[in-house]
Amino acid sequence: MEAKKIHVWGTADLRGFPTPSDHTGNTFPYAVSFAVPVNPDIMGRVENGPDKAYADEYVRVNHRINEISNAMAAEIKASGFRSMALAASERSDPINMAGDFPHKTAATRAGLGWIGLHCQLITYPYGPWVRLGTVFTDMELPYGPPLEKNLCGSCRKCVDACPANALTGRKWVPGMPREDILNVQGCDRWKKEHYLSYVQGHICGICTAVCPFGRSQLKRSNDEKSR
Repeated sequence: MEAKKIHVWGTADLRGFPTPSDHTGNTFPYAVSFAVPVNPDIMGRVENGPDKAYADEYVRVNHRINEISNAMAAEIKASGFRSMALAASERSDPINMAGDFPHKTAATRAGLGWIGLHCQLITYPYGPWVRLGTVFTDMELPYGPPLEKNLCGSCRKCVDACPANALTGRKWVPGMPREDILNVQGCDRWKKEHYLSYVQGHICGICTAVCPFGRSQLKRSNDEKSR
């Protein structure tokens, strides 16, 4: 992963989870989870709402994730194991606004971070200013402990900033339904009504942009530029 310049990654034990199946009809017991950071200068401006730069960055990072995931799955298959890449951002279930499997589940199981009050993964290096990739496999991989605790403390900046009032403020625990944290329909409706010109209304990012764990990355970036 270092060769691909991916610094936040891990392996997840997904036995017992309803992972997708491949052409053989079999599911996958393990996954590689990784995070690609979003440009902090672009992300820092989104606290006032998305713009074209953020929309372009969203598309760029998703494209890079898909390239990395597909290449990794091909490498695993070439070694004689089954593997399948999970698309970076694809709704296979438009009614429930969900994909084939939650990237965030693989990420927390791999110990990459926890789910914040904004229903996004928060990593230590980048906060929630990342996009996630997941590659399933039946190759037995060494894995560490999952992260199973919310570490947001008393912070509610994302909840207060959400223009759709779609965040409940409840703290995540493993197995909690997404809807206990986020009113998905309300969030999606707001995006479609206000930001339709950006990726067909699939992005907002305000709750993510105000997160202190992400803002600290912007500060580090600015400090480095001033040296």
